Amino acid sequence: MKRKQTYLLFILFIGLKTVFAQEIPKELENVISPQVNADGTVTFRFLAPKADSVQITSDFLPPVKVKTRFGLQDGPGATNLIKGNNGLWTYTSKPLESELYSYSFIVDGIRTNDPNNPYALRNSASLTNIFIVGNGRADLYRTNETPHGSVTHCWYPSSGLKMNRRLTVYTPAGYEQSTEKLPVLYLLHGAGGDEDSWSAHGRVIQIMDNLIAQGKAKPMIVVMPNGNVVQDGGYGQGKDGFYKPEFLLPRSMNGEYEANFLDIVNYIEKTFRVKADKQNRAIAGLSMGGFHSMHISRYFPNTFDYVGLFSAALMPREDATGKVYSNIDATLKIQKENRLKLYYIAIGKDDFLYQNNVDFRKKLDDLGMKYEYLETDEGHIWKLWRIYLADFAPKLFR
Repeated sequence: MKRKQTYLLFILFIGLKTVFAQEIPKELENVISPQVNADGTVTFRFLAPKADSVQITSDFLPPVKVKTRFGLQDGPGATNLIKGNNGLWTYTSKPLESELYSYSFIVDGIRTNDPNNPYALRNSASLTNIFIVGNGRADLYRTNETPHGSVTHCWYPSSGLKMNRRLTVYTPAGYEQSTEKLPVLYLLHGAGGDEDSWSAHGRVIQIMDNLIAQGKAKPMIVVMPNGNVVQDGGYGQGKDGFYKPEFLLPRSMNGEYEANFLDIVNYIEKTFRVKADKQNRAIAGLSMGGFHSMHISRYFPNTFDYVGLFSAALMPREDATGKVYSNIDATLKIQKENRLKLYYIAIGKDDFLYQNNVDFRKKLDDLGMKYEYLETDEGHIWKLWRIYLADFAPKLFR
């Protein structure tokens, strides 16, 4: 009897295996998605035999207007995949320029990630897959066969914010073996980000490794702090553990961060082998980080010789009432008189912050303060911030 039961189970197992093999043909067991083709087109595949519709939404598609708390902004467009007889949905793009792209699928109205692509990044509370099309600008974002720097996660004491706080530090290739002191770039993230945003989305490690190896940028230390005042560490990295990320955490743009920024500078200059003077310090940031960089650099007007504002959030704020935000014109004038070496502003023409940056440039013009300005196409996107960093870094510490 026992032998008969075993035989029946074996027959059932073989039968089930045959049924599933018929539902999912062998050639579909290893679906490749995305597939970057030799001509620069990219093919996406999604196996969903019972789905009625599958779309892809991505930043390589024509943008669409979406409602945000800041009004209408450009968001990633969407297009349909085509269903094959075997239940495999496919879409092939037109040839794409060399860039790092993000995308997700929408299956019967529900957004989901690509189950065949393990490479994904978090932005605020959303997770999107990524891929790179090479043979151009995006080669700067790849890990190439060059000398590689190191990345360290440190905790610095902030007496002003009354906690130990996490930051990410890049040191260039050869730092550990050398005795040379290096200049420092403090690189600040935007709203919804944390101390890991620039190294993940911004590809800072790859960009700096490649620029330094090519002789286009000076060897430098890059410090990436957490700009969210209420956090000791980024999402999943601090004492609060795992919780849903927010786009803009409380107190992040009320002056506390800027007023206590020298806690970071002091820690770096005590812990790392750096040149601790104005000529060898730079500060830059994107969006909220650009807002922080502008205010930090003028509130401490004799601290940084290089300032970079990438799509800076320079709009007036109701909570910007503290000491840090007073006497803006006067402190900008002092900053100008201290003869800083580079004040750099970059923004896309379609950015919702474009007019705020136009207004700020007029303020600088009225003060007679010189700056370098880069205006590009497109809006408030990581693609541009990588471009701006790759343009800004070679100008430092010359």
